Amino acid sequence: MAVTAKVAVEAAAYSFDRCYDYGIPPHLAERVKPGSMVLVPFGMGKAKPRMGVVLDVGEPEYLSKGLKNLYDAVPEEATLTPELLGLVGWLKEHTFCTYYEAVRAIIPYGAQYRAEMSPAGPILSKRLNRQTVSWYRLICSAAKLTAKQQKVADLLQSGEMRTAAELCELAGVTRGVVETMVRNGVLEAEVRERDVPVYEDYRPITEKVQLSADQWRSYTQLAEKLDAPQAQTALLHGVTGSGKTLIFVELIRKAVEDGKQCLVLVPEIGLTPQMVYRLKSAFGERVAVQHSALSNSERLDQWQQIQQGKADIVVGTRSAVFAPLERLGLIIIDEEQEHTYASETSPRYSAIEVAKYRAAYHKGLLLLASATPLCDDYYAAEQGRYTLSTLSARYNQQPLPSVELVDLRQELAHGNTGSISGRLAQEIARNLREDKQTILLLNRRGYQTVAMCESCGEVVKCKLCSVPMVYHKKENKLLCHYCGSTIAPKPEQCPDCSGKLRYTGFGTQRVEEELANIFPTARVLRLDTDTTQTKNSHERMLADFAAGRYDIMIGTQMVAKGLDFPNVSLVGVLGIDQMLFAQSYRAFERVFSLVTQVVGRSGRADAEGRALIQTVDPQNRILQLAAGQNYTEFYIEEIAARKLHLYPPFCAICVATFSAESEKETAQAAQAFANSLRSCAAAHKTIPLRVLGPAPAALAMLGGRYRYKLTVKCRNDVSFRRLLSEVLAEYHKGPFGGKVSLAVDFNNDNEA
Repeated sequence: MAVTAKVAVEAAAYSFDRCYDYGIPPHLAERVKPGSMVLVPFGMGKAKPRMGVVLDVGEPEYLSKGLKNLYDAVPEEATLTPELLGLVGWLKEHTFCTYYEAVRAIIPYGAQYRAEMSPAGPILSKRLNRQTVSWYRLICSAAKLTAKQQKVADLLQSGEMRTAAELCELAGVTRGVVETMVRNGVLEAEVRERDVPVYEDYRPITEKVQLSADQWRSYTQLAEKLDAPQAQTALLHGVTGSGKTLIFVELIRKAVEDGKQCLVLVPEIGLTPQMVYRLKSAFGERVAVQHSALSNSERLDQWQQIQQGKADIVVGTRSAVFAPLERLGLIIIDEEQEHTYASETSPRYSAIEVAKYRAAYHKGLLLLASATPLCDDYYAAEQGRYTLSTLSARYNQQPLPSVELVDLRQELAHGNTGSISGRLAQEIARNLREDKQTILLLNRRGYQTVAMCESCGEVVKCKLCSVPMVYHKKENKLLCHYCGSTIAPKPEQCPDCSGKLRYTGFGTQRVEEELANIFPTARVLRLDTDTTQTKNSHERMLADFAAGRYDIMIGTQMVAKGLDFPNVSLVGVLGIDQMLFAQSYRAFERVFSLVTQVVGRSGRADAEGRALIQTVDPQNRILQLAAGQNYTEFYIEEIAARKLHLYPPFCAICVATFSAESEKETAQAAQAFANSLRSCAAAHKTIPLRVLGPAPAALAMLGGRYRYKLTVKCRNDVSFRRLLSEVLAEYHKGPFGGKVSLAVDFNNDNEA
């Protein structure tokens, strides 16, 4: 029986995403193995070239005289490792994506291949080739040379190799001189791939970190788990400023000394530089980086360094969890409570769940770390499934910040309608006098957030999304923060009745303007999506703030976590009330976490830290617990509510979201899916689940498409996933499969 490649192809609908048999031509026999990227003819008649991934090599499922052959295969070094190929199957089972969607998530764009036509037929070519540079060595020192050539030869006399640019600069010659010496056999050129430097501006630190008694206790406990013969998961719960990063460094040092590789994930691109520089200072060039803000060339260069074993430590955001590390012994997920670890596009994976898979595969340690852990993970630690390690005090015994709740109702009663309360203004003024820095958190960008008609009461909303448009003063336009639609210039009349529009609410732009009016000499930095769109802007702006070039930083939640500025002694929290009423069972958890985290940015060095939280409800239980940094009490109350109402960790939440341009078809598709799921569930009574809905999503329209959701409370196990997969396959074969998009997500808790 002939050996064939069993291939999953790209652009496959979920209902026919399976293995297809292809013959292996003799010239590809050595390259084709499980994990190979291949180019195949796909379809009836005149088949079109399509990318695919080889899942297995073996005998065909059935004999066929018309078995098609592969067109091409990638080089052996570009083949997925057995671990990453297994991860492709895991992603398909757990996120209901197609095989090739999983492949695209695992391999960065620059390392992927595409189809091209050649005289011999369809072939694979790299999407991106790394730039090369020629290095020169002296191979004939006895040759008769000109004066200029002799200068070049002298530079290479010791056997050292140099580039043409270096030779031309140091010897004061043109490139033609170097090329002539190559033609005459005096020099020899060696072509190498050009290194693309990233995060090179670091200062090596050789002195060993001194851990406190608390830190040493945690380190010892976790180091023991690092040495365990089986996979381990641990939760490091430390108050803000307790020095969790110091423990990371020492654990990484031990892992590297033991011959293991390490992966460190952070939730935001803006937090990457701080962690990269910290680790490069300790471990040098063996640190690689993976995140979406790198250019394709930079990311490919870093990926290949990892793939070639030139990196022991990888730092990055969510997608870095797929880094091709083959001796992975330690995975650290900092600020593990952040929702940014969950992908919102297919495959809709959780980086934490992928990290668990990889830690199990390598029998390594997965360390989750946070001052405000997810209740699900703290519960797992309480139940003994995770090891719990606690840091209850700040490093060097610094006290936690003192926190004050400012009642905005009293501010209004005294005629203050601005975004900065009188009390907060007093404390900012004090900081300016004392030459200390201030961070202000407002999780709303723009200038004013609502434009309402004084006549008919209607709010100006985006025509493509069911959300109010936000006024951006600098650009003099209304902007939709979801689809990017604009109305310019700023309208003064209602588009429905021509009544006068009244603009209310405030965003980061307006707060920046108010600060300039109240404190005209203060240097104010605004950090939000509008100001950080250029490459490396996060890094530059945060470095400027750390260097003392600004007195006040106002920003969205990107300023709330993970940042360490010794001169910050005051934090102000603005506009937090609306987050308490978000449509998510995690709303209270997110408010508690955000407030606790941002308050923890103050008083991290010698100066005493202070924080002010502006609210219309100073008696709110969640805000009071956050003000007191009382995670234990918050957790006790929150986990009791979760158990009472059956929310995670006492069940899993699966959200199916339907979208189409027709609201009627969207609703019908959602109802048909719900009926099918309920029918299948009735036939499998041993699978516990509750189906809620369908109903319009909280964001009922997005980008011109209506949205409905179906929420399922279930147990995320093999039986339920198999049931759901059957229902999904039937849906895609049915009348709505090609009309109404369907996304299934176990990590979408925004609307559950």
